[in-house]
Amino acid sequence: MSKASARRSLTGREQDRRWREVTTPEGAVIHLRLADATERAVALLIDASIMLAVLIIGLFAIYFGVSEGLASDWNLIGDVLFTFFFFILRGFYFTIFEMGRRAATPGKRLMRLRVVARDGRQLTANAIFARNVMRELEVFLPFQFLLMGTGGEPLSALMIVLVLIWLSVFVFMPLFNKDKLRAGDIVAGTWVVRNPKLALAEDITSTVSEEDAQAFQFSSAQIDTYGEHELQVLENVLRSSSPQVKEAVAERIRNRINWEKGPEETDKAFLDAFYKALRKRLETRMLFGRRKKDKFDFEKAG
Repeated sequence: MSKASARRSLTGREQDRRWREVTTPEGAVIHLRLADATERAVALLIDASIMLAVLIIGLFAIYFGVSEGLASDWNLIGDVLFTFFFFILRGFYFTIFEMGRRAATPGKRLMRLRVVARDGRQLTANAIFARNVMRELEVFLPFQFLLMGTGGEPLSALMIVLVLIWLSVFVFMPLFNKDKLRAGDIVAGTWVVRNPKLALAEDITSTVSEEDAQAFQFSSAQIDTYGEHELQVLENVLRSSSPQVKEAVAERIRNRINWEKGPEETDKAFLDAFYKALRKRLETRMLFGRRKKDKFDFEKAG
């Protein structure tokens, strides 16, 4: 084997180790690429920079709003306000953003990452809360111990070593497990995955005749119920799922769009026709620079 072939083979194996397969409650199989340690570190650095900027701006605003009579006590006031606002900011920043439909903080969004549940189900508020409470133990609490030593009685050498060991265990934990999980992910049952820009895959309904497609007339409102993410899930269902899964997915879509099943209508024909109509709709929207990423995207259809 040549050196170039060996490198290509190694790269392929490395990529395989970062991909995971998850089955949704509907039975569709989705392949996700785990975020690597560098991507997660950069995302955290971006988020930390945003929080620090907000904190500094807030403290300056409060400082200039303090009367001259309190200016002499600013060191004490500043310390109290810094501790209070930093606690509030870090407590809600990650949780609020990750509870949004994009399941990502600004740092993760810039790095094209998002949080997902490892069991393929919808990400829950409990999971988000758990992973962010653990971040306090992993990062912020040990840093607070170190900061305590700069403002008051110095920490002993033993305490500094113990805090650094504490930090190292949690910070480097993603490097030593195959799913790149930090402690919060383990507790919450989550992954941080790559969220690539969606591109419509090759049309898999090219064999569907126009006559068959015309038998199903979907309204714009029915088609706009779903977006690009659901199109890809539906594609996986059509490609590789069992008849039972196709039946369950077809029934779910019919209920969602208020479609009444015809007497001679098959689930496969319905799914093929709906996939074709949804794909055509999304492609038309993309030509005009409008995209609907998923069913939670409330951008006005046009």
